[in-house]
Amino acid sequence: MSHRLERWGGVSILTVMAAPAEYGDHLRARIAPVMTGIGPVEAAVVLTHVLAELKARGDLPDLIVSLGSCGSPTLEHAAVYQAASVAYRDMDASPLGFEKGVTPLSELPAVLSLPTPIPGVPTATLSTGANVVSGAAYAAIEAEMVDMETWALVRAAMRFDVPMIALRGVSDGRAELTALEDWTSTLHHVDENLAVALDRLKAVLEERGHDALSPACARKAAR
Repeated sequence: MSHRLERWGGVSILTVMAAPAEYGDHLRARIAPVMTGIGPVEAAVVLTHVLAELKARGDLPDLIVSLGSCGSPTLEHAAVYQAASVAYRDMDASPLGFEKGVTPLSELPAVLSLPTPIPGVPTATLSTGANVVSGAAYAAIEAEMVDMETWALVRAAMRFDVPMIALRGVSDGRAELTALEDWTSTLHHVDENLAVALDRLKAVLEERGHDALSPACARKAAR
């Protein structure tokens, strides 16, 4: 299977999305992403497979850019944020003495930092899990926004030593979700704003190249 890599400022980029509903006209005019499907299992399986194929042909990307929607009861709706960190809300081995969110024997913290190199695009903390979060369920989550793929994508990327940026547009969270349309109704605005953020990323990479991805661009994880 052939996977298209973008090349901006000498940096090769693999773009990744979860669902066709998030892939609107503005993004279609710019990228041809890998579609993983929804949820952490699908995300991890598909991205790992793609990266293994790319490694086998000697063509691993310099950067993975994950784009999609998220939920948040507090952030501006339809606005796009760079995920400064990501947590895995499904993992809870606390009865065995592990901190909630820490995967036993992984030697990883409960929260992973992510690069945030795009000027003018605000940052926010992110929580990944297999459940759709709605209403009162947000009270149990420390992060500012929620999704269903980023932690899994980051873990796959780490296996291949490829950095990843996560761009998320807020599609829902202010009201209870009662139908699919509660998620999809804002996705055309999210698509447009994700495209703007992607253009800004392209500009900074064309200006600074690999220097834009230096560790200085990453914020410390919020605990």
